[in-house]
Amino acid sequence: MPKTIVYDLCRHINKKNNREVIPGNIIKKAPTAELKYNQKDQDTLPPYPLLDSIIKDYVENDMTFCELKNKYDNDILRKVLRMIDLAEYKRRQAAPGVKITPKSFGRDRRMPITNKYRE
Repeated sequence: MPKTIVYDLCRHINKKNNREVIPGNIIKKAPTAELKYNQKDQDTLPPYPLLDSIIKDYVENDMTFCELKNKYDNDILRKVLRMIDLAEYKRRQAAPGVKITPKSFGRDRRMPITNKYRE
């Protein structure tokens, strides 16, 4: 689920319930995978609106690097696409997630994890 949608959903839940079901300090807290001490997602990832836009174009819209290179900074684009592609094996090991977008990882998008397909 794109992080921008997660934040929107949290705010929607709070608004719908007329109270902070999800505490505001949780929503405002800097996201982290907590893999290293004091690590923040923004240390290694672009801002979520940009990241979500790249993911949407690459995964949902099936756009290639060549189609995206004029839309995004090439260094950021290369890094994000590489991270997506290299994490394919992790998605295969994970339990299926809920589908909330027209095209999601898993059944809708399966990339090879062998044979150097990226080269």
